[in-house]
This record gives sequence, structure tokens and C-alpha cells, in this order.
Amino acid sequence: MVATSQPLASAAGVEVLRAGGTAADAAVAAAAVLAVVEPCSTGIGGDAFALCYDAGAGRVTALNGSGRSAAALTLERLGAEGLAPLPPFHAHTVTVPGACAAWADAVARHGALPLARVLEPAIRVASEGFPVQPVAAHFWERGAERLRAAAGGVEMLVDGGRRAPRAGEVYRNPGLAGTLRAIALEGPDAFYRGPIAARIAEAVRRAGGALTTADLAGHRSTWQEPLSVRYRGARVWECPPNSQGIVAIRALERLGGGGPLPPPDSLERLEALLAAIGAGFAHARDHVGDPAPAEADTVYLCAVDGRGNACSFINSNYMGFGTGIVPAGLGFTLQNRGAGFGTEPGHANALAPRKRPYHTLMPGLLTREADGSLLGPFGVMGGFMQPQGHVQVAVALLDDGLDPQAALDRPRFCLDVAGGTGGDRVFLEEGFPDDLARALAARGREVVPGVAGHERAVFGRGQLILRAPDGALAGGSDRRADGCALAVVATRA
Repeated sequence: MVATSQPLASAAGVEVLRAGGTAADAAVAAAAVLAVVEPCSTGIGGDAFALCYDAGAGRVTALNGSGRSAAALTLERLGAEGLAPLPPFHAHTVTVPGACAAWADAVARHGALPLARVLEPAIRVASEGFPVQPVAAHFWERGAERLRAAAGGVEMLVDGGRRAPRAGEVYRNPGLAGTLRAIALEGPDAFYRGPIAARIAEAVRRAGGALTTADLAGHRSTWQEPLSVRYRGARVWECPPNSQGIVAIRALERLGGGGPLPPPDSLERLEALLAAIGAGFAHARDHVGDPAPAEADTVYLCAVDGRGNACSFINSNYMGFGTGIVPAGLGFTLQNRGAGFGTEPGHANALAPRKRPYHTLMPGLLTREADGSLLGPFGVMGGFMQPQGHVQVAVALLDDGLDPQAALDRPRFCLDVAGGTGGDRVFLEEGFPDDLARALAARGREVVPGVAGHERAVFGRGQLILRAPDGALAGGSDRRADGCALAVVATRA
């Protein structure tokens, strides 16, 4: 089974599973197609993280595919250029894109197919074109102004760079198809060395940034030991820092140590969750970095194969199209992940050369505490909503026993830790009882109730697959996005 925010990406993952691929192969195939069909959220110019469950070993590993800042970029340079604090879309926010290396590393360690085969669906979709889905069209249009203002950004628009493609309109990206073909032929070296790297560095230089070909050539992914916490008979797994997965870990530690939760839709339940999540973010600010005001668009996807392996995968440009800078003819924008750095000297998240910033990306995964078997991969995309979404989905599954789709459909809250309010403002999605919103406001919180339509993006978009002990799979795909969960049905003789 594969669950993503775009039907073509889910179909690509299923295609690769049918061809004998593993969960990791399917996840990378889906991530690559998402880079084509949802460039307003993700791309090969961004970063990626993964949690991989090896059914044979019963082990979870974490892949950190985030890139580092330029070697020549310092706080002193920012000050001399009058760029402290660092503007969120400046070329100095371009960190080395880590997604390409992460794709290759996930396939090399946990896959069964060549990278070239895994990238075939994305190359085909980029070459032949695809109908733009409604939610993607909305966010593409919202990012059009940034693309027009950024170096080369009009390459991602239509009608001579005048507008974004509309819902249902067929969009082709021959530049990205060429980039992906080069990677399929030569591996990640095609991206981090040679002509593609030279074009990336030149685009950043022309826009006033510091990233060089040497920065790109020096990039490596990192395999790490994941973090985990016991919760209601399961173990919840997250990536370690620089990922913000520690926020969810700390929140679930607090919730799990206090006995059964109050009933759903009660003020006591909501207050307990808000307090736990707020404490988790406070820990992250001290030890990982300082969240800055940001709206982040990201894609999360997950896959489980017939052997019981799983891959929980997340890929992002950070804020929509990132910087909007497009290296000439390559068909993708460069991320602005460096906007996550702080500029306070001595802080854990202060900008420094060759450094990874506080990272919002965080895939999640569940195993059974009793025997370590796979329960399933899950995740909720969306900036600083991600750990909040992880906690809310975990509670829906493990405290309330909801099925995957119901757990994702449940209305969410979002604690505004990034809005400069100290976490007092809370967004409530349409579907929360009115009396609950009033009761929370009476406790001194600033409440924004009834958030609906495209504004629900503040609550993120999730995907989820659960695996029963007998191997049966149940999946869900967030109704706040365009996607679906698709399964390969195996027949037994």
C-alpha cells in the first residue's frame, strides 16, 4: 500500500511495488512524482527525511537527508550585508538540497530495484504532462508572485510566465524530466557534481547567495538512530535533531505518564494536549533551535510492502516554492530551508558555515511494544504543525481506537508557536464544537475557530497505513489534500 497527497504519486508507488520493489523503492518513486506534480510543496531542490522499518531485522533506522549551509556564510557576513535577521526568501537561505542523495541512499540500503527504475514514473509524468489537481493549483497560484520575483522562477509558470496552471490543466516540465534522466543514468553524482551543480551554484550566485559547487559536492546524507517513546502499548518513532521529532516525543511522554486522557471533545482533553505540545516546543527551542514565523508546504508519504517493510518519507521545499529560484532549464526551485536558522550568537540554532538548521521535517512510525512488529508509518506535513499532527493522530489511533481514515479526518487544532504569541493563540478547524471554542477562550487563549476551506492548510495534511498482525493493511489519506491510499491486492494460490 502507498498513501500520498497526489493520485499519480500513489499510483507510481504501486507500480514500483508491482515490479518487485520494496517499501523504500515505492516511497522514493512516489516522492519523485510528487516533485513533478506538486512543486508548490516539494522537489528535488529541497530536503527529505525517512524512517525505514526492516521486517527481517525488526529494526527502525532514520535517514537525515537535510543539507547544510554554505561554507562561506557566516553571521558576520549577514551583518555586513544588512541581512540580520535573514529575509526568508533571500538566496542566502538556500542550503544544499538533500533530497536527491536521500532518494538514492534509501533505495541503496532498503530497496530492491535500481534507482533508474524507481525514477521511471516521475520521468514519464514530467515528460508527458499531468492534469494539475485542485489543491495543488491553489497553492501554485498562491506562489506565483514569488516565482515571478525570483531568478528563473517564471520557468515554473505558464503563458509566458504570466500565471500558474489551473486545476485540470495539463502541465509539462521537460527541464525536470531531463534532470531526472541524468540522475537515473549517473546516480546522485549527476546532481551534486558536473553541469547540474554548476547551474545551481550559478543561480544562487546571481541571486546574491553564497552556495558553491564545492558545497554541493561535499554533501552526504546521514543514517541515524531514531528516537522513540512508549505510548499506549505502542512505540512511536521519530527522527532525532536537527528534525523537530523531539517535540512529539516530549509531548507523548507527558501525555503517557498521566493516566487515561479525558474524553474527546472535552476542554480537559484539549488543554492537556495543548500543554504537552507547548512543553515539547519549549524543549526544542532550547535544544534544537528557535521556531521562526513560517508557513511551510511539504509532502508526506508512506509505503508498506508485502514483506512487511515500511518507509515513512517526507520531502519539502520548506515555504511553498522555497526561494522560487530556478536554476536555468532544470525545472525545479531551490529550497529556503536556511530561513530556519537563528541569528543569536551562541544559540544552538545560530547560523554557521556548513551547518544544518532547525528542521520542521519529521516522518513518524509505529511499532507494537509487545513484539516490535510493525504497526505502521504515519505523518502530518506542514511546518510547526507536524509534531502537533503526530500527537493528534497518535491519540486518535492509540487512545480512541479510530481507523486510519477517521484518525486523519478528525478536526485538528494548531497551537501558534510560530506567530510570536508565545503559544496563546489556537486555531480550531471547522468541526470543533462551538462551546469548546468558547470554553477555551474563557481560559485566556486567543482562539480562531471554524477554520475551513483552503485555510485548513494550517492543520497540515497526513497519510497513514496500519498493518494488522496477519499482514492485512488499512490506509488513509488526508481529505485536506488531493491524494489517496492505493493498495496492491495479492492473490495466493
